[in-house]
Amino acid sequence: MIANTNTGSKRSGLSASAGAGQRKPKLSLHGVLLLDKPIGLSSNDALQKVKRLLRAEKAGHTGTLDPLATGVLPICFGAATKFSQLHLDADKTYEAVALLGVKTSTGDSEGEVIQRRPVNVSAQQLSDVAVRFTGELEQIPPMYSALKKEGRALYEYAREGIVVERAARSIIIRSLSITDLGEVKAKRSDVEAEGSHGERKILIRVRCSKGTYIRTLAEDIGEALGCGASLTALRRTVTGEFDESECYTLDALTQMEPREILSCIKAPEVLLADHMVIELDSVEAGKFLSGLRRRGNWPNCNKVAVYGTNPRALLGTAHVVGGELISQRLLNVNEIQTILDQTLEKKNDTSN
Repeated sequence: MIANTNTGSKRSGLSASAGAGQRKPKLSLHGVLLLDKPIGLSSNDALQKVKRLLRAEKAGHTGTLDPLATGVLPICFGAATKFSQLHLDADKTYEAVALLGVKTSTGDSEGEVIQRRPVNVSAQQLSDVAVRFTGELEQIPPMYSALKKEGRALYEYAREGIVVERAARSIIIRSLSITDLGEVKAKRSDVEAEGSHGERKILIRVRCSKGTYIRTLAEDIGEALGCGASLTALRRTVTGEFDESECYTLDALTQMEPREILSCIKAPEVLLADHMVIELDSVEAGKFLSGLRRRGNWPNCNKVAVYGTNPRALLGTAHVVGGELISQRLLNVNEIQTILDQTLEKKNDTSN
């Protein structure tokens, strides 16, 4: 395997200081920072702000949130970006507020009101609709989305007043509850309990598969209730294994020292929590990293996280077929060493 040498302040750059007038170098960071995305920023804008704040060389995120939405947005740095695609498939949990009786051009409060209808909805109807929209469903993506059609995002067509045909997509609503906010106050500042003109709102709590459009779900629920609806607030509370309680706001991050921010970054392996673990000794680890298949008494498995020992370090992902361990995404030697260094640096900071 790879020897664990010095502490990594030199590699991470968090302890190094540039000379007067010199531009600070970008840092080789590896891991996952859970951001609580603020309202009004696109996911990419939020990503770029965090990337600049940490002076990170490479960063990406694991699932887009609309500017209207807040909540859990995992930001991946360095080697973690190799596994970010895996997290796109994770289930998501949302809390959304929908305004009944009002339909807009975009399906949310940012669009123009195109229809108003009276609202006469009972608690039993809300309960029945929640059951109706739970399970496997077909959903037509909204025009105001980033899906591509002939090389252009759908929202580009929508802004030109063009509606293009979209194929329905299969989604799964694993759980759904609908609460009348006229009777139950919301607990969050970004989930209002009362409309600005006394309109009736509902709180939708949903756990769903990837590819689910909550705006479309809210509109479909409104139509099923016979009055229409549009989204006024949206928050992602859970994505995969990550919960909103683990997130940091941009404001909080900007108040931290560089070393404090480093302590907020989780190791890349947190993206592989649902993978079977296989550990290899030094000789086998070296061969695996070179791309060679390894043989062992392992069951067939499509999702494997492979680690080296002494010291224990993530090597990459693989799958097992017929006792053969076949690599998929591998870390390189520099990435592995830097992760080990940064882990040791954080341990030293904690013990001091």
